[in-house]
Amino acid sequence: MNETVTVRTQKIKSNHAKRRLCVFLVLTALLLLTALFSMQLAPYDPYAQNLEEAMQPPSVRHIMGTDQHGRDMFSRVLVGGRTSIFATLALVAVISVFGTCVGTLCGYYGGKLDSVIMRISDVCLAFPGLVFAMAVAALLGGGISNAVLALAVVSWPKYSRVARSQTLALKDGPFISAVRLAGSSSIQVVSRHILPNILGPILVTAMLDIGTMMMELAGLSFLGLGAVPPTAEWGNMMSTGRSMLQMYPWIVLSPGIGIFISVVLFNLLGDTVRDYLDPRNSRSR
Repeated sequence: MNETVTVRTQKIKSNHAKRRLCVFLVLTALLLLTALFSMQLAPYDPYAQNLEEAMQPPSVRHIMGTDQHGRDMFSRVLVGGRTSIFATLALVAVISVFGTCVGTLCGYYGGKLDSVIMRISDVCLAFPGLVFAMAVAALLGGGISNAVLALAVVSWPKYSRVARSQTLALKDGPFISAVRLAGSSSIQVVSRHILPNILGPILVTAMLDIGTMMMELAGLSFLGLGAVPPTAEWGNMMSTGRSMLQMYPWIVLSPGIGIFISVVLFNLLGDTVRDYLDPRNSRSR
């Protein structure tokens, strides 16, 4: 009786996770499409200056007001979303792929390669990520591409650690031994049998990391180490208007709303993916 109730409860949780996953996937797709076609959706040219309309508060004509150069804030937030969101997705893609490959190879082969790379990752993890990224970005100079590279340099170890631990747990398993006895090479074992079985935790880590990376990328731009004016990017837009926060708060709050909505949505999607991939829910599907 208790087993029946447990199975029924797990099935209810699984169905709930499926519904939540569908909802957040649709919302995320809408966000990405809005960012992708932001130039077409923007009601005004985000870079066109009109000093006669500078510092206008939110109104029917400019729903998020205008900045000190008379540029429409709503248009700039839309276009800035394309820069911020896709730069973040590119960053997460790079560090997840690179970190997973490095961690898998270290876990499978071990030896000196494992020791050296893990010590390098320990150095990266020993410092706060944003502080380390600030130092790297300052050496590389400004620009959104250099900010992405700086964060990539310091953010890959978390994925290598996850991939390494998962690989160590799998490589001596019975099915891997059977694959080796069947004549598969090391490359075949890693690519066909180990990587597919460790992608679940990597995917969850990547989904939950999107919001964090977006905040850190915006932080570098806010500090002048990322996107530079007049590029429409959320962190850079907040930095440009921070001195006018008390008098003209919409200049800072408008890109802040974009960051808030995007981070919350990606975090909720990551939590839902984690719940959906939970082994307890998988058994009830």
